[in-house]
Amino acid sequence: MQKTIINTILAAALGVACASANATVKVGFMLPYSGTYAKLGEAIENGFKLYVAEQGGKLAGQDIEYFKVDDESDPSKATENANRLIKRDQVDILVGTVHSGVALALAKAAKESDTTLIIPNAGADAITGPLCSKEVFRTSFTNWQPGYAMGQVAHEKGYKTAITITWNYAAGKEATDGFKEGFEKLGGKVVKRLMLPFPKVEFQSLLTEIAAEKPDAVFTFFAGGGAVKFVKDYADAGLGKTIPLLGSGFLTDGTLEAQGAAAQGLLTTLHYADGLDNPKDKAFRADYTKTYPDIAPDVYAVQGYDAAQLLATGLNAVKGDASKKDAMRGAMQGATIDSPRGTFKLSKAGNPIQDIYLREVQGLKNQVIGVAAKALADPARGCKL
Repeated sequence: MQKTIINTILAAALGVACASANATVKVGFMLPYSGTYAKLGEAIENGFKLYVAEQGGKLAGQDIEYFKVDDESDPSKATENANRLIKRDQVDILVGTVHSGVALALAKAAKESDTTLIIPNAGADAITGPLCSKEVFRTSFTNWQPGYAMGQVAHEKGYKTAITITWNYAAGKEATDGFKEGFEKLGGKVVKRLMLPFPKVEFQSLLTEIAAEKPDAVFTFFAGGGAVKFVKDYADAGLGKTIPLLGSGFLTDGTLEAQGAAAQGLLTTLHYADGLDNPKDKAFRADYTKTYPDIAPDVYAVQGYDAAQLLATGLNAVKGDASKKDAMRGAMQGATIDSPRGTFKLSKAGNPIQDIYLREVQGLKNQVIGVAAKALADPARGCKL
């Protein structure tokens, strides 16, 4: 009897020790904190931390300890930076990043080290395609999704021919591939695919080519400063009056103030929009604005917020013990996320199955005017899971 009591006390003590050892979950942010994408990285981190704050500063009863590495949006430094979090800081969870080239290396490092990775932005199709793995989840989009949805919109509007134009890099190719697939599947025809080297913004010769071809519509993928200049140049060339310009949502996200009148009326497709009439988005926007009064809530903040939601689902399933990786990931894989964008689930490849909204530029808003594609799943071509 005495031996049994002693064993029981020892077991209880061991349980307390284990619980204590797992009382903190280490989260490593590998995001851009300098350069062109710094504001995006800030928004993702803000969104993530907002969700944690809403849960009382803990997830599944565990304190969250944060580690940060500036990925510098430099793929050549990605493996080294990832290992600073994985090997040096021994994080339980990786969260990153914005740049697809960096994210591809990050996904490889996560798989090799058996570290759970949540991607809150990078849209490279390959991450949830040929490089898919049980360690990797995404709370954003694939480049294919908005493009494919806009292809369907173009058909619905009666357009028969289109030209695509983008930078000659992976994101642009994948977005325009998606548009071509969605458009041509329904009988449309992409008559030309125009590209220029990244990040050049000398569009005039290509705009002249578009004017000569006279397609029914133009689909484009540009972002940031390139998006600002392209939209202005397109309008200045007079093309907007005769050939509708359609785009993936990043054409007008974060760029409307600089684009001014040239952007008014533009149609884009994305998994988030202004004016979504759901309680979750209203609460999110109110909380975000209260917490970060000088920063408007945007798609990047939503993606960070949902990364924390997804992690919480996994941790709740294992009572906060992040070392139970298989059970945690299984719960994440099966999660239903009540997102500001609308409820979504994950595909087997770990990518959101989500509504893609049709948005129209109205003033300084990308106002939702409909759903371009309902519960759209990326085809995850090449995924062996």
